[in-house]
Amino acid sequence: MTTPIKVLERYTVRSAVRMPRMLGERLFGAPPTNDLGVPLDYQTHMMLSLADYVGQPQLHELGTEGARAEYERTNLMCNLPVCKLREIEDRRIDGPHGQIPVRIYRPSHAPGLPACVYYHGGGFVIGGLDGYDGLCSALAERGRCVVISVDYRLAPEHPFPAPIDDSLAAYRWVRDHADDLGIDAERIAVAGDSAGGNLATVVCQQLVEAGEEPPAYQLLIYPTTDQIGEYASHRHFGEGFLLTGAMMDWFTRTYLSGYSDLDDPRVSPLRFDRLDKLPPTRVITAGFDPLRDEGIAYAERLADAGVTTVHRSFDRLIHSFITMGGLLDSAGHAVADIAHGLRDALHRA
Repeated sequence: MTTPIKVLERYTVRSAVRMPRMLGERLFGAPPTNDLGVPLDYQTHMMLSLADYVGQPQLHELGTEGARAEYERTNLMCNLPVCKLREIEDRRIDGPHGQIPVRIYRPSHAPGLPACVYYHGGGFVIGGLDGYDGLCSALAERGRCVVISVDYRLAPEHPFPAPIDDSLAAYRWVRDHADDLGIDAERIAVAGDSAGGNLATVVCQQLVEAGEEPPAYQLLIYPTTDQIGEYASHRHFGEGFLLTGAMMDWFTRTYLSGYSDLDDPRVSPLRFDRLDKLPPTRVITAGFDPLRDEGIAYAERLADAGVTTVHRSFDRLIHSFITMGGLLDSAGHAVADIAHGLRDALHRA
């Protein structure tokens, strides 16, 4: 529920990141440029500078429960407002170890709409349905598809491979209940951001391994794809751009919980040896994201394997921009671009 305090907080932050450029640069300096010579988005620079000024702690410094609460708070504050759809419905579906909560976003009750199964980000440790309401409703409205958001189990309570098991079960449930859901079983996509992007493509790979038809399309938003390789973006953006190297290390340790086979494609989907069997793909990266080069490498490997692949880079943005569409103008434009790309892919499929 949006309380008056939350409305005031959101208004205050929105106003602060929009301070006149002359004043903002006098206080915090000009936006930095990345290794490609591209300047950081001005509003993003203001947001990061203000967070640093007030001493906002990093998520991993808050402990698991503190990080979860802070991540949901900031997502609710920064995300797009929830779109007015025909219906938003909560359900619980059968999973491998109990029920899995899902939230279904319907732009209309027209029969035979395409669908998108969405896996939220959060390093496999944090995140949930509520913090992604604004984004998922926007994908449903602008993508003209039914979106099913999956509340998979999280580490440390449920480490690897529990999130994968739930994500795969949720996709199969959507596919097998297409008639009941009123969707087109031939036009089901998977999508996700960060850890959710990892889960989305791992679901596709696991279906291929099981001899099942993969989804019609995968939308991977700054996915984590490789726990082995060393990438320049890890060094360039591991400090000062929201997602830090220390935070990534915490997420990985918590998720894998001692599992050491980093070459396992379920951990590093870049290492999958049957990439040619995967569906058409759109990979989204951000220019100031430590995960940028992993996403680019995965897009290149998919294209080399013959998969129809589109790579779209938002050069002036940072990790997590997908849930900042209500705060940052450039992030809002990016969400619209991504949603329209999903629409075009599914309504062409």
